[in-house]
Amino acid sequence: MVFARPVRLWLLPGVVLLAVMGAWGAIRYPYLPDRVPKHIGTGGVDAWAERSLGSAFMPVFVYAAVTVLMTACAELTLRVTPRDELPDDPAPFAVAPSPSLNRPGSRASARRIARSLLLLNTLVGVSFLVGCAILWRSTPDPHVPAWLFAAMTVPIVAGTVLTVVAAVRDRNH
Repeated sequence: MVFARPVRLWLLPGVVLLAVMGAWGAIRYPYLPDRVPKHIGTGGVDAWAERSLGSAFMPVFVYAAVTVLMTACAELTLRVTPRDELPDDPAPFAVAPSPSLNRPGSRASARRIARSLLLLNTLVGVSFLVGCAILWRSTPDPHVPAWLFAAMTVPIVAGTVLTVVAAVRDRNH
């Protein structure tokens, strides 16, 4: 990973959340019932799975994949040549940069967008952590608290809004 140190610090909360989620799951796994929630709908748990490492740790695996994907997107954002560093007159026979390619306007903008992606990743992890609280209960109870939908949705929406704001801010400058 080539992240600059300030950007790397924005990855740390997501990695800590992933470690906490994995440790919490490992501690809870022996106490899980034979059936664990597979899907939570608006009326509560509406699908069940037999307890296995795959079914119990699915949120951890998915969040690990999301973390890798978001980290790769942030890294690629930092590696793209910003618009303000492109040459005004491309070399003869050079392929001109595509106008449809969404480049950051500047290095500072690229860092802002990369940080917002890593913050979005952390907020996705918070949502997954809330879901784990339901998944890793000791009893196979289909009832789910009414606040769960908001607790899982609000962090993702907030992170998405912040990422869009960073991208729009870049476009307007």
